[in-house]
Amino acid sequence: MARSARRAWTAGVRNQLWLTGLFLALLGVFMITGSRAFTGWPMYESLLSTLPLYGFLALGLTLVVAAGEMDLCFPATLAVAGFGFAVIATHTGEGWLGLAAALLIGLGIGLCNGLLVAYVGVPSIIATIGTQFFWRGAVMLMSQGLALGLADLTDSPVRLALVGRLGGHIPMQALWLLALAGVLWLVLNRHPLGDAVRFTGEQADVASRLGIDVPRARLGVHTLMGGIAGLAGAVGCMEMGSWWPTQGDGYMLLVFAAVFIGGTSVFGGSGKVYGTLVGIAIVGMIEAGIVSSGLSGFWTRAVHGMVIVVSVSAYAVLSGNA
Repeated sequence: MARSARRAWTAGVRNQLWLTGLFLALLGVFMITGSRAFTGWPMYESLLSTLPLYGFLALGLTLVVAAGEMDLCFPATLAVAGFGFAVIATHTGEGWLGLAAALLIGLGIGLCNGLLVAYVGVPSIIATIGTQFFWRGAVMLMSQGLALGLADLTDSPVRLALVGRLGGHIPMQALWLLALAGVLWLVLNRHPLGDAVRFTGEQADVASRLGIDVPRARLGVHTLMGGIAGLAGAVGCMEMGSWWPTQGDGYMLLVFAAVFIGGTSVFGGSGKVYGTLVGIAIVGMIEAGIVSSGLSGFWTRAVHGMVIVVSVSAYAVLSGNA
């Protein structure tokens, strides 16, 4: 058992070193081909202001996938929570109340997903496809397809705290992303919930015989994912200064790409928080790098796909040779 644990640890270190090397290699290429953009701070400030939205979602999804589950509802959860934030904040003038509403809405939707999966027995991919369509339609009906402006919150304390600029240059949402990553790493690696999540994802039947409350673990990761999507919805509204009905559209594939590039197994049983952070940096950097290098933006998805295939193949080889 000790040898098996050591081999698993060695494989994990190799995978993370490979991923870090891939990130540095891509950064080096883009610094050469797009030197005007990638050697100046404005590019990195822009990335640090936009990528945390994807990063929040990818970190939450890491725990969901580690538990052997899927969540396809988070883009709609983000939109509904963002709508709740915008309505409450504009009607009360209190951004903190809007933030609380967004978190509660996200947690509520996540709880509903978790109940369907853990206690009703609906497969997570089916349950969250259904709730994704339901909540996306509901928010379009509630908003009548109209955007909401948030100009009154421009200088509000909650906006400065969540998306302000530390020292005038460092986006606060990037710091909150790192804080969330630290908390989730501790949960996944140093807390009983993390053990329950990994055992549930690896072999749910065995986990049950070991005394792990498998339904509770599944409920927990889906609820947490909803809360994180709620936070992302509020942060997105504050960063953009408005809410729009299609908020969250187009996020799903990029978020899943970041999780799988980061080394989290699609089969469950393991989750890589550090890998997800690097994965989201790679995903975000590719589009900026391609455009700044003078290539057509149509290359973006092709390169994303190539990086996913290369990363997953490398993990398979490294793990097999560990």
